[in-house]
Amino acid sequence: MKTAIYWFRNDLRLIDNPAFTQACKDSDFLLPIYIESRDRSIDNESPYPQIGKKRIRFLHESLLDLSDQLKGLGSNLFVLSGDHLEVFQKLLSDLNTNIIYCEKIEAVEELKQVSELLEAGFEVKTVWQSSMLDPGSLPFEIEQMPNVFTQFRLRVEKQKLKFTEPVDAPLVIPSVPMTFNTTCLSINLDEEIDDIHFYGGETKATLHIDQYFARRLVDTYKKTRNQLIGMDYSSKFSPWLALGCCSPRFIAKKLSEYEAQFGSNEGTYWLCFELLWRDYFRFLYSKNIHKYDPKQFSDITSEDLSEDFKTMKFKRWSTGYTQEPFIDAAMRELSSTGYLSNRMRQVVASYWIYNLNGNWRVGEAWFRSQLLDYDVYSNQGNWQYISGSGTDHQGGRQFNIARQSQDHDPMGIYRKMWLD
Repeated sequence: MKTAIYWFRNDLRLIDNPAFTQACKDSDFLLPIYIESRDRSIDNESPYPQIGKKRIRFLHESLLDLSDQLKGLGSNLFVLSGDHLEVFQKLLSDLNTNIIYCEKIEAVEELKQVSELLEAGFEVKTVWQSSMLDPGSLPFEIEQMPNVFTQFRLRVEKQKLKFTEPVDAPLVIPSVPMTFNTTCLSINLDEEIDDIHFYGGETKATLHIDQYFARRLVDTYKKTRNQLIGMDYSSKFSPWLALGCCSPRFIAKKLSEYEAQFGSNEGTYWLCFELLWRDYFRFLYSKNIHKYDPKQFSDITSEDLSEDFKTMKFKRWSTGYTQEPFIDAAMRELSSTGYLSNRMRQVVASYWIYNLNGNWRVGEAWFRSQLLDYDVYSNQGNWQYISGSGTDHQGGRQFNIARQSQDHDPMGIYRKMWLD
């Protein structure tokens, strides 16, 4: 009888989760777990920005939803706390199994975790499943992919690649090992919910996606995506994508079905275009993490940057008190909601880097702590794109703040909304 552990990471879903589906097929007993890392705690003493309460709440909502779904299939989700290696060594002792299934994540911290488990004698089976396109379907090896997005896009489109077909959720999940008996974390959701709120979990993600297409909002996506106020100007898929509450392949298939029914237009093309940007950052990160110094791509760990978070310019920028109203409105929206439009993310990043001469890695760390939809690939990729520290030969992108304010908030409604 084969017993295995499934380690949920950034794949908090059952639909289109090939790694979990494979674990279910291979195992007689399966223990689904999630490890709540100590560095997620809002009470940590790190010199770097703490993880925002709204992001933690969104995660916990997602875990509760996943737990409910697993219970409905006769299983459960066990949320454990601590260092990943210590957690698995304890489970090895309890269950007498060293077999772990999980999503493959090509980022420094996650690769290090898997490497440490392998060195400790665990058998870790990973599956890449976070992109719209499977790496094996690309018209080039990852190591030879173009560094510039336009070249990447043109080669993908020339091959008429759309998306990899998503897999169905498993119908049967193996029982939890009878020998498993440990204390798990309880999840508290007592914090007050904001008026503008993304509720975590696959159930809400699927409902949001279905409603987005049912209301035909995708038709106007290209025209409205740079607006600043409300839920309908862009897809708002990103918070659920970031935690893997839905997959980009699931969305791409819904989009394809929509085009088959209603026809394609510039809105449907542009939504696919943005999903391709997301893939590009993932593949580019994967390419470079094995080629260059990993410190270029890792999360902030250097004590040399800790002093930057103590400067007055960072405090004013991060809290929305720079005396530049357009910037201040955006930074207060970010702190209040955990979300910011793509347009304003670029504008405030440009202001931090070029107007305040700030280190892009410091700004990236603040976004990491605050954004509901943080993921290492897109966050670092976009900050490098604005700062000119990435692979794009055109250099950085500096925005004229006055021009952006006039173009996107000519009546001052957005500024009034967040500054009054």
